[in-house]
Amino acid sequence: MNPYHIALTLIPGLGNKTIRQLLALCPNAEELFAMSRPQLRELFGNHNGIIDAVESKTPLAQAEQAIPLMEKHGVDTLFCTDSDYPRRLNEAGCEDTPVLLYRRGKCNLNAQHSVALVGSRKCTDYGRSTTARLVHEMETDKTLIVSGLAYGIDTAAHTAAVENGLPTVAVLGHGLDIVYPYQNRRLADSILERGGALLSEYPLLTGINAAYFPARNRIVAALSDATIVVEAAERGGALITANMANSYHREVFAVPGRLGDPLSEGCNNLIINNKAIMIRNAGDLFYQMGWKNTFDRQRQKEEQLSLFASLNSNEQAVVQLLTDNREMTLDEIVAKSGMALPKIASTMMDLELKNIVRCLPGRLYKLN
Repeated sequence: MNPYHIALTLIPGLGNKTIRQLLALCPNAEELFAMSRPQLRELFGNHNGIIDAVESKTPLAQAEQAIPLMEKHGVDTLFCTDSDYPRRLNEAGCEDTPVLLYRRGKCNLNAQHSVALVGSRKCTDYGRSTTARLVHEMETDKTLIVSGLAYGIDTAAHTAAVENGLPTVAVLGHGLDIVYPYQNRRLADSILERGGALLSEYPLLTGINAAYFPARNRIVAALSDATIVVEAAERGGALITANMANSYHREVFAVPGRLGDPLSEGCNNLIINNKAIMIRNAGDLFYQMGWKNTFDRQRQKEEQLSLFASLNSNEQAVVQLLTDNREMTLDEIVAKSGMALPKIASTMMDLELKNIVRCLPGRLYKLN
């Protein structure tokens, strides 16, 4: 942890966008705190409050005092110039995202694919089950699941990620020395135990403040390639996240709901107003994003297994041989199966009629 990086964010009057501009002029934060007052005035003009804070080194002292407490709680920092800082937060259009993140856990925040799932805190059983299904369908892709650890859809998303062995990141609107809502403390522990992470832009000892939660939604949106809104009323945090994702030029998806259902109004409005793409399953997500469609491959595998279960014992034995050996002659199938030639010949004909195997030149057989 670099105390100078932490100190930069503690200077009163400096926001994230201004700090990014400052780093373009003075990449080394340590040099900033070593500048004379005339040099600081060249940088900050008549902003005496900023100049006084840097010259006094008060923010640096605060940062140094905070580090032991951070170490006690297992918290480290990610600065925007660090290699493991989320690259998506540094992309064009995300200038207001934090230059410094506080983190518990060592999850890779630069996963190949990252998806946010958000929605109402007062979600229905349908919303919970839909969230769980969508996350389960992303299991073969090992997608990073992002949400905010709130009640409802957030909780369902993190829980499903943990249960399916997917990495998941919870973005919090307070210091990482506490977990809110308190009932999700066990879930937060599970996230960390399974290789996930808790993130916040707020220093330790920052308490619960309703104003901070909408701000954290921009991090959820910026961390993700796509945001899925599962259930949402006409107004609420999920729609804030969706709007932020749109402003960052990220894809937004929405699960359609019943007409007249208050918790479907937000999703339906997003779709109607072309602010979100309708989503039915993870296959829709992968197709729209142009990602390698592991969902379809998994579904094809499941269909093959289902078909395999419907075959008789002789047919299953032949299919298993061809699965293990790719191509086999009729004589090889007879020798390895232990069945008589007439029985094998009849079985191969049945499998060809079912379009499961095909005969190649030289009387070679292989699976379709």
